[in-house]
Amino acid sequence: MKACGNAIKYGDNIDTDVIIPARYLNSSDPKELAAHCMEDLDKDFVKRVQKGDMIVGGKNFGCGSSREHAPLAIRESGVSCVIASTFARIFYRNAINIGLAIIECDEAAQKIADGDALEVDFDTGVITNRTRGETYRGEPFPEFIRSIIAAGGLINAIRDHRI
Repeated sequence: MKACGNAIKYGDNIDTDVIIPARYLNSSDPKELAAHCMEDLDKDFVKRVQKGDMIVGGKNFGCGSSREHAPLAIRESGVSCVIASTFARIFYRNAINIGLAIIECDEAAQKIADGDALEVDFDTGVITNRTRGETYRGEPFPEFIRSIIAAGGLINAIRDHRI
């Protein structure tokens, strides 16, 4: 499984409150959540994100509350993958559970610039920066986790008997 898109770059400690502000948590509609994704950090995010784009963050991406709304808002906004140096553990698990592809790679998080054209091979963990002509090696997920993400989340994977 591969993903291609342009980088939208942020820094360290991007918390769930800026991914999806608490004032929108009364909705569980994925499209409504996506309409407000990142708006307190980057008012132009929903205007500039294109299907397939990738968010690149630094350390501790997704820290804060345990809400599944955050990875859901990111996925529904069209983002194909989040690359970060490290993820907050609850965000990490929530992302898998709702089918948002993520990959940890400190080198990629440091070297990728906003707007760089990227390709991620989830089977190998290789991240290719087409703009810079560089590759970085993240840790690929085992097959059963890749099947959860490919199914669009844990519930879909169970329903489809993929796991």
